[in-house]
This record gives sequence, C-alpha cells and structure tokens, in this order.
Amino acid sequence: MQRLKLPIGIQTFREIREEPYYYVDKTDFAWRLIDSGKYYFLSRPRRFGKSLFLDTLAELFEGNEPLFRGLFIHAQWDWDRRAPVIRLSFGGGVMRSPEDLGEKIQDLLATNQEQLGVRCTRPTPRGCFAELIRLAHAQSGERVVVLVDEYDKPILDNLGRPEVAHEIRDGLRDLYSVIKDSDAHIRFAFLTGVSKFSKVSLFSGLNNLNDITVSPEHSAICGYTEADLDEVFASELAGLDREQIRHWYNGYNWTGESVYNPFDVLLLFDKRQFRPWWFETATPTFLVELLTERQAWLPALGQWETDAALLARFDVGQIATEALLFQTGYLTIDREELVGGAYFYRLRYPNQEVYQSLNGALLDAWTPTQTATAAQRRSLYQCLLANDFAEVEVLFKALFASIPTDWYRNNPIARYEGYYASVFYASLAALGLDLTPEESSNAGRLDLTLRFNGQIYLIEFKVVELAPEGRALQQIKDRGYAEKYRASGQPVYLIGVEFSREQRTLVAFDVERLV
Repeated sequence: MQRLKLPIGIQTFREIREEPYYYVDKTDFAWRLIDSGKYYFLSRPRRFGKSLFLDTLAELFEGNEPLFRGLFIHAQWDWDRRAPVIRLSFGGGVMRSPEDLGEKIQDLLATNQEQLGVRCTRPTPRGCFAELIRLAHAQSGERVVVLVDEYDKPILDNLGRPEVAHEIRDGLRDLYSVIKDSDAHIRFAFLTGVSKFSKVSLFSGLNNLNDITVSPEHSAICGYTEADLDEVFASELAGLDREQIRHWYNGYNWTGESVYNPFDVLLLFDKRQFRPWWFETATPTFLVELLTERQAWLPALGQWETDAALLARFDVGQIATEALLFQTGYLTIDREELVGGAYFYRLRYPNQEVYQSLNGALLDAWTPTQTATAAQRRSLYQCLLANDFAEVEVLFKALFASIPTDWYRNNPIARYEGYYASVFYASLAALGLDLTPEESSNAGRLDLTLRFNGQIYLIEFKVVELAPEGRALQQIKDRGYAEKYRASGQPVYLIGVEFSREQRTLVAFDVERLV
C-alpha cells in the first residue's frame, strides 16, 4: 500500500481530504446521529479527534460533496440540501475572567455573522446568538446547524479559582440556553468537551441534549479501532510490534469497542518510538494537586468502582476524583454492571502509557528531588532484574531519607500513613511494571503483587512506631498468601516492607524465597 502523510495535529477535514493524508472514516457515526436525532453532547479526553469530527459535520451540512467521495456517507446524503452552520470553539487561548469570556463570545459571534452574511443588532451575547440563529434561518430558508467545540474549556482553565469559574460557568449557561429556546430554527446541534458538567449546573437551560458519552454504539466515534490500524495504517505497521502498540496505546473504552489514542498512534508512526506522546503534551497539574490534596491511595487508582451517577456529577468545587480521572482520560471503563436498577462501572488505566506516566508524575510531585527519583528508577529496575534485594532496600531507604523534614511537615500527602506505600508503589509503576494491588485470595487481600522477569513478588506493607518488627513478612506467611502461586512454576518471593512513623523512613525490607 502507498504511504500517505500522517495528519498529526490537523483538525481540518478539508485539508486532510484534499492532501494525501491518512483518514479514518467516521462518517458512519455522523450519518446515524443525524438520521436519528437532533441535539447531542459528547465528552472525550483532549486530542482525541473531537474537533475533527465537528469540522467533518460542518463540511457535510455545508454540502461540500467532493470531500466525501469514497466515504460511507456519500451515497446516503442529499447533496442538494445545504444548511447554514454556526461554529463556536472555545479551544483557543485562556479566558481568565468573565470579561475575557464575553470578548471571546463576541468575537465568535462576529466571525459567524461575517461568514453567514447577516448582521445582528442585539447588544448582549445571548441576544446576539439568538438573533444570529433566526437570521441565518430566514436568509437561507434552511434551519441552522450549531456546533460547539471545547464548550467547557473556559471553566476548566479556572478550576483553581472557584469564584471566577462559577461566574464563567454562569455566563456559558446563559449562552447555551439559547440553543433550546431556538428549537424551531435549529436542524442539528452538537456540543463537545473534555468534561461532562452536570445538567443542573451548566445545562439547566439545555436539558434536551442526548448525552452519547457512555454509549456502546458510539464508543469508537473518536479514536482508532483495531480494524482502523490494520486497514488504514497497514503501510505504517512494518517494523513495529503489533502487541506492543496495543499494550501502549489501546484500551480506551466507553462501554463499547475499545480504541487507540489517535495522537499517540500518529506520533508512534512518525517517530518509530514507544513514548508517552499524549501524556507529554500537557502535564496534569490540577489533577496531581487534587490527588495530593485528597491523599489518594495510589495502588487503588487503577481499580476503582463507581456508579454512573457519580461520573456525571462534575461541577466547580464538587468534582469527584473518579469523575475527573475518567473524563480527562486517565482512567477508562473496564466493565459495566446493572445492579438493582443502577449502573456501576469498574475503572482501570487505559494502557501502559497512562499507567506509567501518571504514576511517574505523582512520584515526582510527592518527592522533592525529581532528579534523584529519576536516577533511582533506573537503578531500581536493574536491581530487580538481578534480584539484588539488598540494593533495592538501599535505594528505597535513600529515597525516603532524601525527603527533608520540612517537606514532610508542610506537604499534606506526607502526613498520612498511606503516603509511604503509595510512593513505593509509584516507584514501581513508573517503571511500567506489572502490579496488582490488593489481590484477593481465600486468605484475604495481599497489599501488592509484582510479576516481573518470570518471577512473582508478594509484598505487604506495615507502618510501625520506631524499630522494625517483622510483622509484614510474618503476615504473608501466617495468612498463606503464597499458596495460590505454588503451582505457577515461577520463583515466588515474599517481601515485608515496614515504615517507621517516628523516623519517617523505611526501616525493614525482609525477603524470603518460597520453597
């Protein structure tokens, strides 16, 4: 197959179709949405193709037929019928005040007036938006299409300043309420963003939206499927390990077909290296700060259970940790279960990239010497390969000893017992190692299981008052945690790790090999 150009960072449908770029056909999703409904909302993580999908919708409604030749929708669409399209995108720039938001809205409305050849007289953003919809309908004789991209970004930019975020949210709510009030003039409306703010807080005036975020039939509306890689990108796969691609970048799921992160895949094909391309584009500072403030127990992050209602409750000052991690793409849905009339979700890390990178970012935030922890990670990996447990103990003792007393006193995460085990866990997870927290057996729950280099490590944590007591290792033996692994045929090591509450460091690292 002929190799085409990779559409890295390109969100313009026309450019992709007119140039020799690869394109994954999503027009079947567009056709089903348009054919079956009118008002839609979709939440997806950043850099997942939301803007490209909206631009595709715009070109479709504007009737630009040559761009769709060879695509699914070409034979289904009435190309003689064209609709006026109003586009509002809040993706560019940072709005730090309600005044910034007002100026942005006025600029967007002015641009749409110019493109549609109409002129509004109403002075307020709400009034101008409503007038724009009516005038576009009257002039063209066709009802209007409204496309809103990054609808929530002005709020997300200000989550660290709740008072400003509340004012901006109220301004956006006033604007979006126009869409429902203009129903007679609208043919189709589609809103996208990263987060899903509750209908009460932001969409109280637009409560007729069909939210397709968690929908089996729309799970792959953004992102690349397995078939897409095999069919569209077949020419790029040579020399790359297909299973490794899957392990690193696949796994995002919204109760349907799992998808790859498209940004990662394109960068992989371009650079030919497995790296956290998506994660590196934006450090999740607010997320790291929130997890720190809430003293998150890191080993549990990748196996949380929650209900559908909790994932939908997202508002300024009322953000559930699970909802934030899910909506921003750091956790995804592992499975869905209907229990007593309510849906429950088991969440997990989507793939190697997110698992390894997020834990690395948290480790850097929770230890004050990032250069030291980076060097420690490399040495730790080499010591585990060699089963040099004495040196592993030395490395962890040095890590905790490097943390100044003042940092312990001033940092909220360091003042609770789970901090020590979380840092220990993050040190291993940041290496991308296969960890299973709280693995169940008939004997109870073991704190941590590590599978690495053809071996199994069973790890139990304890916080003691001052001196090592040997209770962690003894608990593994007393409760028979190792029994289920005897038939594995792999070497099994029992590791008891004890931290001193008084000394604020690791004081015991006891290791026994299962005979």
